[in-house]
Amino acid sequence: MKIMVTGITGRIGANLAATLVGEGHQVRGLVWDRDLRVEKLAGLGVELCRGSITEPDQVAAAVAGMEVIYHLGAAFQGGGPFTEDEYFEINVRGTFNMLEAARCQTGIRQFLFAGTDALYEKYVPGGMRAPITEETPRRPRGAYALTKSVGEELVNGYFLGHGLPTTILRFAMVLGAGEILDFPQFYLSKMKDSAPELAALWQGEEGLVALKDDQGRYYKKHVAEVRDIVHGCVCALGCEPAYGQTFQLAGPRPFTWDEAVGQLSAALDLPVVEAQLSGVPTYYEFDISKARRLLGFDPQFDVGRMIADALRFRQGEDLGLLPTR
Repeated sequence: MKIMVTGITGRIGANLAATLVGEGHQVRGLVWDRDLRVEKLAGLGVELCRGSITEPDQVAAAVAGMEVIYHLGAAFQGGGPFTEDEYFEINVRGTFNMLEAARCQTGIRQFLFAGTDALYEKYVPGGMRAPITEETPRRPRGAYALTKSVGEELVNGYFLGHGLPTTILRFAMVLGAGEILDFPQFYLSKMKDSAPELAALWQGEEGLVALKDDQGRYYKKHVAEVRDIVHGCVCALGCEPAYGQTFQLAGPRPFTWDEAVGQLSAALDLPVVEAQLSGVPTYYEFDISKARRLLGFDPQFDVGRMIADALRFRQGEDLGLLPTR
């Protein structure tokens, strides 16, 4: 198929493009002047065109002749920081422009939109009591989450109002090649200034910290490795039961802090200390059963495999991953 990818220079877009080309698809990417990280795309055989999703004529030209659109581009990291106006123009008007171009383009078979778990209020007193599902109420805070929420409403509106085959894929926090090793909340040096309980543990040498909430439970978080997200994106391609639907994508299971820092301790030869913190904890997980059932989504990268592969990547082993930068 002929597939258009916005946000192709990002960690997800670049790896998705490489996977799609490997499966025999023709891929075109829209490259924004404020995010020209195209070196990672060299040799992939993708067609690159310059333009902005905020310019309708440039969007129409980029979409011309395409059959599928993955709209991953957004004001988030690459090209930032962003003003409130820019969040609106890129994430709302840009999504509108993409949808309009798709509606007016004959032969569009599917429009896939990258959503975000930032729509959920994940950090609440006592932690989340139940796994987060696609039906969990959205409570977006801040310009990014709010404009992505509006983007979802636009996508659903074009499915209901114009019959455009759309699919929304809500991504958990996505970690690229090697990034799990740098997650700041695992390291005492990065966390010591955030709470007096942690400052008291700091002795001037690096260590790992197993955080607990005020109920004595280890912190719990649910993220995704970029290869699992790419896998989910490909699973949704051409899947008719996915039309008009929203899916939460994440790793195979959440991790707890004792599990993660225990494995990091063995790998990096760093000591572990435990700390119980008051206040709002990190304690949530996603229910990805809908994506498993309807898309055949089968994520493989739990925190143990992420850490093991990150160490191999840092040592120069080729894991088939493109750089995050």
